[in-house]
Amino acid sequence: MKVIVNGEPREVPEGASVAEIVASVTAAGSGVAAALNDEVVRRSAWDATPLNEADRLEVLTAVQGG
Repeated sequence: MKVIVNGEPREVPEGASVAEIVASVTAAGSGVAAALNDEVVRRSAWDATPLNEADRLEVLTAVQGG
């Protein structure tokens, strides 16, 4: 199925979870947030939150610097 990840179309397997897609986008273990269709998804819910056709997922990572 097709979803939009960080503004780019992507083919993902049916039933893919937020956690699976986040893992495919970044290897960061912390400082990562996800928003599905403009709603923040709690990290504890990533595994249990499936994606559907045409969903929009934004994966954000915190960057430190000055």
